[in-house]
This record gives sequence, structure tokens and C-alpha cells, in this order.
Amino acid sequence: MAKRDYYDVLGVPKNATEDDIKKAYRKLAMKYHPDRNQGEGDDAKKAEEKFKEAKEAYEMLSDPQKKAAYDQYGHAGVDPNAGMGRGGPGAEGMGGFAEAFGDIFGDIFNGGRRGGGGQQVYRGSDLSYAMEISLEEAANGKDAQIRIPSWDTCDTCHGSGAKPGTSAKTCGTCNGSGTVHMRQGFFSIQQTCPHCHGSGKIIPEPCTTCNGAGKIKRQKTLEVKIPAGINEGMRIRSAGNGEPGTNGGPAGDLYIEIRIKDHDIFERDGDDLHCTVPVSFTTVALGGSIEVPTLSGKAEIELPEGTQHGKTFRLRGKGIKGLRSSYPGDLYAHVSVETPVKLTEHQRKLLKELDESLKKGGEKHSPNAKSWTDRVKDLFK
Repeated sequence: MAKRDYYDVLGVPKNATEDDIKKAYRKLAMKYHPDRNQGEGDDAKKAEEKFKEAKEAYEMLSDPQKKAAYDQYGHAGVDPNAGMGRGGPGAEGMGGFAEAFGDIFGDIFNGGRRGGGGQQVYRGSDLSYAMEISLEEAANGKDAQIRIPSWDTCDTCHGSGAKPGTSAKTCGTCNGSGTVHMRQGFFSIQQTCPHCHGSGKIIPEPCTTCNGAGKIKRQKTLEVKIPAGINEGMRIRSAGNGEPGTNGGPAGDLYIEIRIKDHDIFERDGDDLHCTVPVSFTTVALGGSIEVPTLSGKAEIELPEGTQHGKTFRLRGKGIKGLRSSYPGDLYAHVSVETPVKLTEHQRKLLKELDESLKKGGEKHSPNAKSWTDRVKDLFK
């Protein structure tokens, strides 16, 4: 007996919403549920059949995938016993639909990559390389060479992976396709062959040089251009220099991660630079011109008389021009007053005389003394 249309069973139109379908099913379930139609006779049996029919219709139409299949192909689209291939039972009108789902599941399990002859191909893995450069090289850029491990065709087996005098054989599990198919009800799922791991071939006697891989690892020299203004942690992509692909798949990429060495003088903060400039206490007291180092040479700044320890001077445009910056950053020079050491007796005498003279002048010679004294007094109030 042919099955009734599921929409007719529930009494809803084809454009019914999910809520409409659910409400219609609940109404029929309440009416035909066996618990509400107990007893013997044809009436109870018919009610049970009606309930099962409504339940089946609801299960199909409440599932978006099943509903889509049913809307397009009718009962054949959701019948788990329908054939999956062309020419199989129930396959009429289903070939395109089955192939479409086969492609979808094939893409899921194979990553959408297939090689010639049905063998699966895989993109190689990406590689990472840490490269250490100086602050000057980061600021100005440079052309560098790096050596990385690379794969070359084995000279012994010429890439076949088989011992000389022997050859690879077609995998008996997948018949050389590299994939096997598993059926689960309506769907056919394609997976990598567990025997040959997608290569489609079995090597009975592997090459002793490459152990059957058909390739050996060697060192390769690459030219790398470090752009001016690059910063710590940034990466440079070298396309196609990662791990090689499988079965002719594309190679992965190489990512060169930049590490900047600590500098003896400068600290970098984005595009700005900071440095500490040691100055004698006589220079900061009397004022004068001092030299400040920069990445491109030296610069002069004028210290006003009475410059205090920790005073910061800003030199515009003496920092680094970053990769995404229109103008260079600034250089901040922080004054550090040096205390003299290993004084002679004469020098000690002069300092003591200076100290006595400053004390007689009171707080006018020490700009921070008054505020410091006030803060100490406040502690004991």
C-alpha cells in the first residue's frame, strides 16, 4: 500500500512552519494515542495506525534535512532502504541527489581535496621559524638568509619509496583510490583508506634510504627580506616553503617569527625609543650641552642650569618608522645624575666646602628640599 503524503497526514500545507507542524502533530497524537484508544476491535487498531502514521510524518517534516529531501524527492528521498547508486533499487530519480550528498560528505572527510585516480591529496603543514635580529636591523630592514629543513626526492628509489628492483603495489583495500566508502542508512560516507593512508599504494619492500617515504630531509637556504620598522612578534609568510603535500598536494607555508635582541642602550616602545643618559652633577648644576645617542648617530641637547635627575628630553622623529606609520616615532632621553667615586683628598675638601656653602644658602639651592621637609613634618602631626 502506497504511503500517504506526509503533509496530508498532518493536515498542513507544504509551506507550513515548524510550529505549525508541531501543533498539528500534537493534535493528532492527542486524538489517536493508544492510551486514549484502548480496547479491542478495528477502531483501536485504526487509531494505532493513525498514530504511527502521524508520528512518522512528524519525524520526517520536523527534521530540516529530511524535510528538504522529502520536498524534492518524496518518500524515496527519506527511505533508508532506497538504493544509493545508479541502477540500484529505488535509484530512479535519485542518482543526482545521492551524488550531491556523496560530494558533501566527501568534502567533509577529505577536506575537498582529491588527486588523480581518486587518491586523496593533502596540503602540507605550515612551519614556524624564530629569527632573531638586532634593533638596528628591525629599524632599517635587511636581506637575510636562513637555513630550514626541506624534503627532496630520494636518490636511491627516485621517489617511488620502493627498494631498487621492486615496485609499489595497488592497495587491495581501496583498489588504488585511497578512499573507502561506508554506508549508514541513506548516506554514503567516504573515508581515508586505513591500509594505505590515502596513497592508494602499498610498498612491500620499502627503500632503506628513505624508509618508503620517497623523499629525504635536507637543509635549504632561503632569502628573506626583513622590512624596515618590523616589530617584536610579527611574522613574515614565505608561501610554499612549509611541509610538502601528500599525493601531489600543495606545500604548506613557512612563517618567520621575529625576535628582537635586547639593546645595550635603547628600549623600544612601539615606534618610540627610550634611553638613559648619564650626566655629571656639575653639568646638571651648571647646565651645558650633552650628546645623546640615536640609531642613526648622535644628537645634542642643551641642559638648562639646575636640571634634576630623571628629567626627560624628547627628540622628535629620532625613533623608528613603523611598518604602518606615516612618520617616525620619538626618542626620549632620561637624565641620570652620576655620583663621583674614588675622590682624592683635594676633591673631598672642595665638595665639603661646596656643601657648607650650599647649607648657608638654605633651601633656595634645593628646589625639592622644602616640599620634602613639609612632607616629613606632616607625618608627625
